[in-house]
Amino acid sequence: MAINSRLRSSDPHILRHKKLSPFSPPSFSSAPSLSLSSFSLPKQFPQTHLKQSFDSAKSSGSVPSQRINAWNSDQLPIYEPGLDEVVKQCRGKNLFFSTDVEKHVSEADIVFVSVNTPTKTQGLGAGKAADLTYWESAARMIADVSKSDKIVVEKSTVPVKTAEAIEKILTHNSKGINFQILSNPEFLAEGTAIQDLFNPDRVLIGGRETPEGQKAIKALRDVYAHWRISSVNAMSALCEATGADVTEVSHAVGKDTRIGPKFLNASVGFGGSCFQKDILNLVYICECNGLPEVANYWKQVIKVNDYQKTRFVNRVVSSMFNTVSGKKIAILGFAFKKDTGDTRETPAIDVCKGLLGDKAHLSIYDPQVSGEQIQRDLAMKKFDWDHPIHLQPLSPTSVKQVSVVWDAYTATKDAHGICILTEWDEFKSLDYKKIYDNMQKPAFVFDGRNVVDAEKLREIGFIVYSIGKPLDAWLKDMPAVA
Repeated sequence: MAINSRLRSSDPHILRHKKLSPFSPPSFSSAPSLSLSSFSLPKQFPQTHLKQSFDSAKSSGSVPSQRINAWNSDQLPIYEPGLDEVVKQCRGKNLFFSTDVEKHVSEADIVFVSVNTPTKTQGLGAGKAADLTYWESAARMIADVSKSDKIVVEKSTVPVKTAEAIEKILTHNSKGINFQILSNPEFLAEGTAIQDLFNPDRVLIGGRETPEGQKAIKALRDVYAHWRISSVNAMSALCEATGADVTEVSHAVGKDTRIGPKFLNASVGFGGSCFQKDILNLVYICECNGLPEVANYWKQVIKVNDYQKTRFVNRVVSSMFNTVSGKKIAILGFAFKKDTGDTRETPAIDVCKGLLGDKAHLSIYDPQVSGEQIQRDLAMKKFDWDHPIHLQPLSPTSVKQVSVVWDAYTATKDAHGICILTEWDEFKSLDYKKIYDNMQKPAFVFDGRNVVDAEKLREIGFIVYSIGKPLDAWLKDMPAVA
């Protein structure tokens, strides 16, 4: 079942949900209008391609006008390789950015909803369950302003049973209007989103009778790179409890090209907006379905990730004579991975906070992350980042021990140590001899992404720590935990 007539059922990229029941979409007298209701603008990108598939499209979001103005300007509010060219090619033709949400939703035939689904910070399920406040608000708004039949498509990361809940809200407030609820989870990776968009390894479009299977696929796909056969076995219990089919889940996951040699690189820790949130929500669902053993299994993914970041900080402190108090530490990279300016759940936040806790002075450089964003991240509480930006602190309190610079050489000048926390390509080709000459001695490099050639740096004079690699002779005599 494809929304777009250009996506044929014979297309090898289309995976149909086995239990989908046929439905008759609204008949369009002209090319359908597509509205995208979104509070989280970085999530809007995946829908851009779908808009191009139709002759008319409208994008709208309940966000401050300056945010929408940025999308209509020459300086987009997010960085993604190739995104600028795609937006400029389509903007004003079949891609529009507007704050008039209700008008465009009312006119649309198909509405994609990609609002924030943060982890709850209080109440039932706090720290684990997804907060669907924005999703429910969007659904009620759609029902309130709609004057014609519509297809409503989930794009947000949501837990199982969400489609049924949204369907109930829409049907009980429909005023005789028919709504079809579909799930179309995205499988884009930041940094390669354009490539993933035009060359998908699979496209999932799910509807009744079992949208739960789609959510299970999305949840397992996001964590499967770390947990293989045991993950499928644990998921089978959850599928039984929620009515999903584990064979469908495993089949879809098997189509993911990442399940192979990818995602097997040791690092300071994983980050990004979905990974930890999906796992925490999975833990909560397991607990609610009476599966404490399975919930504890998934908790270990988060615990190991937190342990890795703590271990890295401890290694830095213990290697530098068990204290970094008053010492300048250069932080190279703040985004959660290269080729993106996204800092959500980046391990750099916890590493920086750990070093600041020992009174270090940090000089941070990232080619795509602003100083304001870095200060905001270091000042915000956990999970605050996943709320709409206009609900976040407008003027974050600057951390006195932190300076943000726009040059790696400035960041490292007079530093005692360097922490590489993002695998930006430019960090591989820096003039490390020049950097070494301008640092305090002994000069340390703590490579959290295994970016540099450790032996070459040791020849220059650096004391080097690379995650998962043989220890420098200096470090062998130092305790692993401060």
